[in-house]
Amino acid sequence: MEERQWDNGTSPLKFLLLGMSDGPSLQTPLFVLLLIIYTATVFGNILIVVLVIADQHLHTPMYFFLGNLSSLEICYSSTILPRLLASFLTRDKTISAHSCMAQFYFFSSLAGTECYLLAAMSYDRYLAICQPLLYASLMTWKVSLQLAAGSWLGGLLLFAVLTFLLSQLQFCVPKAIDHFFCDFTPLLELSCSDTRVLMQVALIFGFLDAVFPFLFTLASYVFIIAAILRIPSYVGRQKAFSTCSSHLAVVTVFYGTLIIVYMLPRTTSLRQLNKVFSFFYTVLTPLVNPLIYSLRNREVRDALWKVLRKAKVCNQSFW
Repeated sequence: MEERQWDNGTSPLKFLLLGMSDGPSLQTPLFVLLLIIYTATVFGNILIVVLVIADQHLHTPMYFFLGNLSSLEICYSSTILPRLLASFLTRDKTISAHSCMAQFYFFSSLAGTECYLLAAMSYDRYLAICQPLLYASLMTWKVSLQLAAGSWLGGLLLFAVLTFLLSQLQFCVPKAIDHFFCDFTPLLELSCSDTRVLMQVALIFGFLDAVFPFLFTLASYVFIIAAILRIPSYVGRQKAFSTCSSHLAVVTVFYGTLIIVYMLPRTTSLRQLNKVFSFFYTVLTPLVNPLIYSLRNREVRDALWKVLRKAKVCNQSFW
């Protein structure tokens, strides 16, 4: 950042994150709630990763992508919640410009990676249901690895460019961000620079990183649902739908809240509502994903019971 972007030439520029609520009586309940959510998110997603690695029956492309998604959710929630929890304890809501840009980069790049991963998972389900005879030859381990690696690299590289351009802006006083994390739009509202070029770049990257994967996922499920409806028996339709229902639920929750957050006008009256929906897709979505997959997916539940039975047997033999 340029030197004139610093407060007085010696101390670095800092932002004030206004947070979720200013009410003193809400600080302790919010801290406890967020601590429970973060602990459950990390534990739940680590459990999914362990099950995918440990159970041979889950060594398929579908669960390989699920393991990647759970790993991403751990990183995703860790970009926001630890710092937010620390601010409740220390009562310090300031964040340095470099930390703010780092938080924006990791959060946005991981969100972009999730869009690509969900698209890859929808393509996997499309092949499994619409092209079952060709599935094994089309969705090989090499293809699965390429799709997963492409998802991670796509998100990380695109938002590196956007973060660099954002970091070159000058920011006006007061440097108060009316949000609980460093997001693109609240940061842009504080800028004194000409942001037209940045907005154009952001629109292009937004299409590549969110709109295109969303349309691809939507198209995949149009073909999947059409193929399921053509199955003559009810049992066959139910069985086919059960293989993709968990992923469809995750896609609906993630994109539903994402679209509302970034389509909702950031007027003064709607900012609190924007924070609520931001809370859903940044904090609750990583928690909901392992719950959806564990409760709605029979193979994951079976793998969990196997691990628990083995742990029980080992514990009994030890004592």
